[in-house]
Amino acid sequence: MDLLEYQGKELFRRFGIPVSEGRLATTPAEARSAAEQIGGPVVVKAQVLTGGRGKAGGVKLADGPQDAEQKAKDIIGLDINGHIVEKLYIESASDIAKEYYLSVTFDRGEKKPLFMFTTRGGVEIEQVAEESPDALIRLHVDALEGFQPWVARRLIYGAGLEDPSEQKQIADIIGKLYRCFVECDAMLAEINPLIVTPDGVVKALDSKFTVDDSALYRHPDIAEFREVSAADPLEAFARVKGVTYVKLDGDVGILGNGAGLSMSTSTWSSSRAGSRRTSATSAGAATPRV
Repeated sequence: MDLLEYQGKELFRRFGIPVSEGRLATTPAEARSAAEQIGGPVVVKAQVLTGGRGKAGGVKLADGPQDAEQKAKDIIGLDINGHIVEKLYIESASDIAKEYYLSVTFDRGEKKPLFMFTTRGGVEIEQVAEESPDALIRLHVDALEGFQPWVARRLIYGAGLEDPSEQKQIADIIGKLYRCFVECDAMLAEINPLIVTPDGVVKALDSKFTVDDSALYRHPDIAEFREVSAADPLEAFARVKGVTYVKLDGDVGILGNGAGLSMSTSTWSSSRAGSRRTSATSAGAATPRV
């Protein structure tokens, strides 16, 4: 389950990762009120489960409450990659001196959590990996050993950070991000950018957070974050009925009693059907009656 930015930052706050002050708004009036409470310049951010918000006009700087209200009017209802903006996050504007990238994800190939860190933040990590692979520091963590302080030091020194204050703050954030990742049963916890302000404060300016659907029963508070309106109607209906449903293109349907069996059958059916793609349903341990 993917979380919106403000939801991911709420989890960051719980684990002590520094973020800017912000408020959720669903109307221009609420955006104005939020800007009044925060004070000073604010950033009006569209909350959608897709990237490219800035390029699509979904992130705008506002000088004050009145400007925030106007910016909210411009953004609410905006179509960003097929997602209609219904929620906004009004956040205190930050001066940026440096932009870094930090994430921890689950590497299925190695079956281990994987840290990635680079001083070239603010852009897509795929672009960094393609253009400057040596600038991206990767480090796996043994789940049995758990997080150790040397992990943070190796990431920091590998990236060439020299400022002692930055090193200390980022090392602390790395440890807290790993704890957040593990205790929330996440598949991805990403900060891009992780900024350094002109006065040397390090904090998370954005959040991309994905939680393992299969673990949501352990986190009812996180399960409440689910954006039902953003889900596919058929997948949402299947979830209500207790059925795991995977929607693909095509006109062949698979009804199975295990995700691996269903997806394998789906792949075989697709190859037999030529250019046709398939849909697959899986009901976990039990086959549903139809």
